[in-house]
Amino acid sequence: MIVSIDDSAGFCWGVVKTIDKIEEVLESNHDDRICVLGEIIHNPREIERLEKQGLKTVSYNDMKSLSSHPHKLIIRAHGEPPSTYAKAEELGISLVDATCPLVQNLQKRIKKAYLDGFQIIIFGQKNHPEVIGLRGVCNDECIVLTSLNEPQLNIDFSKNTILFSQTTMERCEFNKIKSELETKFNNLQDSTAPKFLAKDTICKYVADREVFLQKFVRDNDLVLFVAGKNSSNGKSLYHICRKANENTHFIEGIDEIDTGWFKDVEKVGITGATSTPQWYLQLVKEEIEKMI
Repeated sequence: MIVSIDDSAGFCWGVVKTIDKIEEVLESNHDDRICVLGEIIHNPREIERLEKQGLKTVSYNDMKSLSSHPHKLIIRAHGEPPSTYAKAEELGISLVDATCPLVQNLQKRIKKAYLDGFQIIIFGQKNHPEVIGLRGVCNDECIVLTSLNEPQLNIDFSKNTILFSQTTMERCEFNKIKSELETKFNNLQDSTAPKFLAKDTICKYVADREVFLQKFVRDNDLVLFVAGKNSSNGKSLYHICRKANENTHFIEGIDEIDTGWFKDVEKVGITGATSTPQWYLQLVKEEIEKMI
């Protein structure tokens, strides 16, 4: 049996920058306690590794208690709404902003469109941490959807409108929604018909991986897709894997591997989300090789 790791798997550049910043803070701050607001990324193994270096994960409810001792509070890769920054300033908490640069840029674009008077539509998951931050920059005056078939969308077709996307969504689904909205706006028979603009703000790394991922999974008899169960990107890429090869199994940890999967299998492929570290994919490979 041949066991191989997907060369295109591993952290995207935004996560790499976030992890680098966190490790730099952990190494250079010995007096302050280093905390992160929510899971730094949606991968429990990487979180465990950083916690061993001194990183502590805290919630919004913990923020008040942080002011009693010198702390540095890290804003995670997904970003935060303006209210979080305001609360930290009010409590005198020192912030380290490790928001993914792509997400930061998206927040700025949505804020500008909102101030310019556009109706904002976001293709994404309403309660995903990234989308909570995006909703915050436009005072939560936006429409968040994953499909135009959702009830009570309340899209106002008389307003100038811009469609954006959460950075980790599937591009084919975004394009489908874009096309449907374009049709609806173009069908308005009015000389004063509003503008409709669509901005593809999906991470290029995520989108470009789809092509390589499909080839990789087709080249293997069995595929293990490794990701945190809360990873939006993981769910999206796993869905792509399953469409290309039905013999794909989603696992979060090594303990979920079933030896029965490997019966009559010659080639096993291992891949994962953009928040899955390469070092853990290597551990999965070593464990499979021990099993067989």
